[in-house]
Amino acid sequence: MLKTTLHIDPAKTLSHIAPEIYGQFSEHLGRCIYDGVYVGEDSEIPNKNGMRKDVVDALRALKLPVLRWPGGCFADEYHWRDGIGPKEKRRRMVNTNWGGTVEDNSFGTHEFMELCDQLGCEPYIAVNLGSGTVQEAAEWIEYMTADGDSTIVKQRQANGRKGPWHLKYVGIGNENWGCGGSMSPDFYANEYKRYQCFCKNYGDNKLYKVACGPNAEDYNWTKELMSRIDHWHANAISLHYYTLPGDWEHKGSATDFDEQEYYTTISKAMYIENIIEKHLEIMDEHDPEHNIDLFVDEWGTWYDVEPGTNPGFLYQQNTMRDAIVAALSLNIFNKHSDRIAMANIAQVVNVLQAMLLTEGSKILKTPTYDVFRMYVPHQGAELVESHTDETTCVESGHTVKGPAVHYNDITIPALSESVSVTEQNGQKLLTITLANTSLCDTPSVELELPMQYSFAGEASIAMLDGEVHAYNTFEDPDHVRAYETEEEWSGNIQTLTLPVNSVCRINCYVC
Repeated sequence: MLKTTLHIDPAKTLSHIAPEIYGQFSEHLGRCIYDGVYVGEDSEIPNKNGMRKDVVDALRALKLPVLRWPGGCFADEYHWRDGIGPKEKRRRMVNTNWGGTVEDNSFGTHEFMELCDQLGCEPYIAVNLGSGTVQEAAEWIEYMTADGDSTIVKQRQANGRKGPWHLKYVGIGNENWGCGGSMSPDFYANEYKRYQCFCKNYGDNKLYKVACGPNAEDYNWTKELMSRIDHWHANAISLHYYTLPGDWEHKGSATDFDEQEYYTTISKAMYIENIIEKHLEIMDEHDPEHNIDLFVDEWGTWYDVEPGTNPGFLYQQNTMRDAIVAALSLNIFNKHSDRIAMANIAQVVNVLQAMLLTEGSKILKTPTYDVFRMYVPHQGAELVESHTDETTCVESGHTVKGPAVHYNDITIPALSESVSVTEQNGQKLLTITLANTSLCDTPSVELELPMQYSFAGEASIAMLDGEVHAYNTFEDPDHVRAYETEEEWSGNIQTLTLPVNSVCRINCYVC
């Protein structure tokens, strides 16, 4: 049995975990918007103003902090005026990026803001820099956030919204190094500065502007971009990183994989920490005062689509493997919450590593959904010092944090963790999240507080485990589900044994 000690210091707070790290992403892609969150007011599926009640209720349970829209690649071919006014008069367009389907634009600005209102979350929009114009971007911001009697404001009012909406997060373009225009970083930086200049603050609404940052390991993009912008231009830059077991031509199956493919997936998911740290080093060179944040506003697993589905819809199942990826990714983001101010998993419903899958009136929650539900207490909490002892894997010579898993040419930590604290009723409430990446070992984890602290009372323990290929279906929607137990804890040391490939969350007061 693997053994390790997790050292926790509740008094040593490191950074604030922004709730937005637990953000979501919704694109006009496949059945994410249509059939996913939106079915229209006339649908037989229970809805409120066209939004599926079952989807909204499920997402509200995650305390969804922010939702990114309309893309993704779709953002840089989206023209916002096509999505306002009477629905029967809205322009129909071909979605050239995702399946060649005809987009009827029945879900537009008003519908998105309605969805965010029902979810109780912040909207995060991406303006069209790739095929749009500066004027178009500027007028969209005016349409959403201005008051008074301008022509554009009167147009919004005529379309049913009297007062302005609150809008904080604005991304200027999306993946402009690729589907957003195949731009060089210097060209994009100049375009970005031009566009953001005309995205104005109206009234009390203050925009938080996000520049298109790098794809994965494109460190040159970050270097060039950061050398041309500063905090007067941007509040954050974005980073996109997807976990693929294979390559872009043959990504691998979502449900049919062997142990080698599993550990490859986990290793690649963990690699995002290296990528984050290298990009942050570059950002620090140009922004030593940390005025510009990092958003990981697209992340998650990406596999080959489910057999028999439209290749452009990116519909995939979601197994315990994905739950492990979600848990360790969120732990990494928590650990870097001094610079990471938002993360948005792709995507919220029916696309890639989704929280929910729908089929007609049916809905199911994926194992990834359970991870996000378990991690809710981290939102808005303070990250505290926590670490395991380093060990050296004899087979490979690699030094890793905590006990190691060695499989053929892959060596990874068996344990992923993060710990946060909140003040409740004058007491410190610890949230400890753990993920066991091993398929064969059940590590014994000793949770150790400094001598002056003690676990105090009832510990709530949520556990998600199951066979690594296990997933939920519409016939068996609760096949993989987290369960909760309670234990009485005291003293400064407690020991917990983790099942194979499992995710655990502990809540307990300390004094």
